[in-house]
Amino acid sequence: MRILFTFAGGTGHFNPLVPIARAAETAGHAVAFAGQAVMVETVEAAGFTAYDTGGDTFGARERMPLVATDIEREELALREGYARRVAGERCPRLIEACQDFRADLVVCDEADFGAVVAAESLGLPHATVLVIAAGSLIRPGLVGEPLNELRARHGLPPDPEMAMLGRHLVLSPFPPSYRDPDFPLPPTAHSLTLDPVRPTAAPDRTPTLTLDPVEPTAVTDGTPTLYFTLGTVFNTESGDLFHRVLTGLRELPLNVVMTVGPHIDPAEFGPQPHSVRIEQYVPQATLLPRCTAVVSHGGSGSVLGALAHGLPMVLLPMGADQPHNAERCADLGVAKVLDALEATPAEIADATQEVLQDKGYREAAVRMRDEIATLPDAGHAVRLLEALVQ
Repeated sequence: MRILFTFAGGTGHFNPLVPIARAAETAGHAVAFAGQAVMVETVEAAGFTAYDTGGDTFGARERMPLVATDIEREELALREGYARRVAGERCPRLIEACQDFRADLVVCDEADFGAVVAAESLGLPHATVLVIAAGSLIRPGLVGEPLNELRARHGLPPDPEMAMLGRHLVLSPFPPSYRDPDFPLPPTAHSLTLDPVRPTAAPDRTPTLTLDPVEPTAVTDGTPTLYFTLGTVFNTESGDLFHRVLTGLRELPLNVVMTVGPHIDPAEFGPQPHSVRIEQYVPQATLLPRCTAVVSHGGSGSVLGALAHGLPMVLLPMGADQPHNAERCADLGVAKVLDALEATPAEIADATQEVLQDKGYREAAVRMRDEIATLPDAGHAVRLLEALVQ
């Protein structure tokens, strides 16, 4: 079987596909990826063949001020950005990639709408891998109009309920109880654990943290450790949030490991005490087993990583699916949520102390961890994919 994996966004859309692709290779199937031009290096660094489908949505990023969270703005970006512009641009290029690779099956991230249309236009079965944890952002009423326009351009009939998004198979790498109950999974969905503790390769230009057990770093001296990240996209749109959070966390009796992404120089934060380590990138699989809690923007990958290790969180959502995740985490009792624009260093420190000292947060996170541990793995996903082409 020849499987083309496709994704429309950055690393948060790529990473959930990787364990399935590796399991498919182990099972003897041929695998390739198709993504935006800026992601080709990341795909190849992970050891996969990469098709460049153009686009520069996640290219070199300028630093931007932090703005207030606006759900309507984020929904507009999804509809006009992903469902109209990106899907329209990618669809013909993905048709070419499928033909060149001689794909038998397409596996795409759930925001790669163009891949679904491409697969249907070629008569190929397709599977969708969810990348938006709470499930309340992508819905027919929001993306249906531009996607039906795209379907018409490629000779496909209208799909008013957007059944195409889950027609054959949906793979959800999130625990079922995390999903917003107002947006249940479709009947074709299967919940899995896609090996969240396994790191994926990073481009060589992105330095990684060497966790030498004899090195006196912030993660090896026996003090509880907190991980702080704002992800790989919104980190450059965070204004002074890094500085405010770091100022608050430095006041606590904790070690802090902060990652800032490839477009921010850790040196800009100046000298730090021994308890603080700032890096551009650290594999979550290396760091999270040593952590006590996580402070983040609430991206789906960051939330899943924390929950897979039973870690309580402080969340400062800025956009995309983050407000939805933050609301869901608060409902489940696994996180304290703050306003990213208004939170002061003192409020951030107080919230962090609360999730560390109130056992309820930890116990709720551990329940999620235990649920994740019961789910089938990526090997099961491959068997489900194989059934689509039999």
